[in-house]
Amino acid sequence: MPEARSARLKRIKILAWVLTLLALLILLVSAYIRLRGAGLGCSPWPDCYGELLTGAANLHSGAARILHRSVASLALVLGFVLVAQCLRPFPIQPAARWATALLSLMIVLTFVGLFSSDPHRVWPGFINILGGAGLVLLSWRTALAAGADPARSSPRRPPPLLHVGLGLLVLTMALGALIGVRYAATACPSLPGCSGVAWPAAAGWSALDPFTGIVAAAGLGDAGGVALHLLHRYCALATLLLLGVGGVQGLARPATRPSAILLLVLMMVQFALGVLTVMSGFSLWMAIAHSVCASLLLAATVQLLTRPAA
Repeated sequence: MPEARSARLKRIKILAWVLTLLALLILLVSAYIRLRGAGLGCSPWPDCYGELLTGAANLHSGAARILHRSVASLALVLGFVLVAQCLRPFPIQPAARWATALLSLMIVLTFVGLFSSDPHRVWPGFINILGGAGLVLLSWRTALAAGADPARSSPRRPPPLLHVGLGLLVLTMALGALIGVRYAATACPSLPGCSGVAWPAAAGWSALDPFTGIVAAAGLGDAGGVALHLLHRYCALATLLLLGVGGVQGLARPATRPSAILLLVLMMVQFALGVLTVMSGFSLWMAIAHSVCASLLLAATVQLLTRPAA
């Protein structure tokens, strides 16, 4: 029945938008717990950075931990409800695919969380950071899929630059995640280069391996930390260029103009936050905002790529 389908789509859309907000809250609280626990912005800075690696007392706020677990648990329950709404009594596509992917990612992150208590492990934090961005993306896509008009879903070929830009954006986010989980913020506190160094030394490329352990924070000039910072910045500049051109091209079509405007605005905000994070001496809240905005930029890029033609 058309009426029953319309009612289901409305429930799916509402659930998906609620999950999008919950995913953003999870991302924000998780970034706060991770960065504050690492000692970002602690006093005296940067001597206290990375104290958790030496067995110092955990600086996490008990209230923040409780909030994070409560919101994550609620999101998991709503994820099951969302999938049930999408699949029964008959699948509603493409919302069902996005919702199933979202629930699968939630379950994976729940399992990864069992290994996150040891700050010396790099890979759980790395997966959690990228996974948090994935939660925002998939819940956002489910909401858009539930609200899409099938009559306007004609395929189109998006600008190739957007595909390349999306890949570079994911790579930039992965490099930023490695900077965080490797406690490498203080390795390069200057712009645009790292104390006169413009290209990573050969000894620093090993920092790209997320399956190694760490014993101490990367100090000023650390080869691995410098490599991560420089690669992150170069990828960010390339991403800015490609997504900027792709976004400007998207302005030419009425159907993609709102998505293109959103992409361009988020891109400029994210770039500004990245610069201000370094210039502020790695302010805790600047770093958190930079992390959250990256996830929104990822979702906006995918939205523009999948927008139907007018």
